[in-house]
Amino acid sequence: MFPGGGQPDMQQLLQQAQKMQQDLMAAQEELARTQVKGTAGGGLVTATVSGAGELLGLEISPEAVDPEDTETLGDLIVAAVRDANRAASELASRTMGPLAQGFGGGLGGLGLPGK
Repeated sequence: MFPGGGQPDMQQLLQQAQKMQQDLMAAQEELARTQVKGTAGGGLVTATVSGAGELLGLEISPEAVDPEDTETLGDLIVAAVRDANRAASELASRTMGPLAQGFGGGLGGLGLPGK
């Protein structure tokens, strides 16, 4: 139940919800501004993505380019992008995790009983 057994203070609940929404938006903006890198082939290919997972850049070492074997280059690019996206996902979990806990798995973070 609610503290004191009374009804929840709707104004307080709305303020908490608004603050959580603002915190969430700020975290999303921070993720969009943050860049993470992923590599493959011992650094032959480096992908840069935003914390939100948007591909921002791709660096390919000349040693990775073999006109006779473009398939391997493609594999290295895919691996580097996957590595960068994994790093972005970990960053998002660290950044957004505390906010998700604030929701208490339900409405508990708003002072309402969860399931």
